[in-house]
Amino acid sequence: MERRRVGQTDLMIDILGLGGAPLGGNFVDLGYGQAAELIRAAKDAGIGFFDTAPWYGFGRSERVMGDLLRHTDYVLSDKVGRLLRPGPVADPSEFGMVDPLPFHVVYDYGYDAIMRAFEDSLQRLGLDRIDILLAHDIGSFTHGDENIRHFRDLTEGGYRAMDELRRAGHVKAIGLGVNENEVCMDALGIGDWDVFLLAGRYTLLEQTPMQELFPACRAAGTTIICGGPFNSGVLVGREMWNYAAAPAAIVDRVKALGAVADEFAVPLPAAALQFPLANDIITSVIPGPRDAGELRQILDWFDMPVPDEFWAALKSRDLLAADTPVPAGA
Repeated sequence: MERRRVGQTDLMIDILGLGGAPLGGNFVDLGYGQAAELIRAAKDAGIGFFDTAPWYGFGRSERVMGDLLRHTDYVLSDKVGRLLRPGPVADPSEFGMVDPLPFHVVYDYGYDAIMRAFEDSLQRLGLDRIDILLAHDIGSFTHGDENIRHFRDLTEGGYRAMDELRRAGHVKAIGLGVNENEVCMDALGIGDWDVFLLAGRYTLLEQTPMQELFPACRAAGTTIICGGPFNSGVLVGREMWNYAAAPAAIVDRVKALGAVADEFAVPLPAAALQFPLANDIITSVIPGPRDAGELRQILDWFDMPVPDEFWAALKSRDLLAADTPVPAGA
């Protein structure tokens, strides 16, 4: 599988990776055996880049992913900013989780907490290395007004911890794992970041980072991992967008995209999966399949020919801006 470079580092990652949120039971009832089967299927398909986080099932995703990656060749991204404390939450469904481990999260982006979170993740994984370390869900999308305090902690201590881990060789790259453009722009002002894992903001449905964020990242030497290429599922026929029910305007836009896809006999998810990689700032796309069957479908979509005329039609009908990079060649 083709690989691309992460920022200005020597680290290369697959252009198609495996997102680990469903492995923790986020928005899906997925047992350990099914999660293990999914990871094995990804490895058998030649995927070597994996993403996880303490948030996914309050440690469940990390545990199964570590078990399946241990003693193999892998590239792994994991996240800091949430510490897991003993004691279950009263209603896991409020967090979009099915059967998480009996922990709850404490948000902390300070120096000591970042170091603690990194060590905790290594122990849950049962691995001796994490390649890419990302500050998870910093930003007002998650924290609202509390983000002022959290971003101050990242600025005054958390970034220094992540940079020290990078300089010591404990991780090869650092960045953010977020859902919003604005906090990435803010972060560029406080440090030297290798990569932003940006979920849902650069997709066939939305290209808002093109105006400000991507030019700023190019100038800084920061690349992008595209999370959520299906916008939480709305681009594969589900009703969810941005982790909630899709509003009417989003549904209407998806229908318009789907009508063009039908006209050219292109599965809309295939176009959605391939689209981000046409922009050379995108290092990898990491969908989060919910089982091995969904992974096989994603692999089919990833390799499916999409005619140039399809992309031209999207632009001519104002569903993509004229200067948006698109895949070349049928």
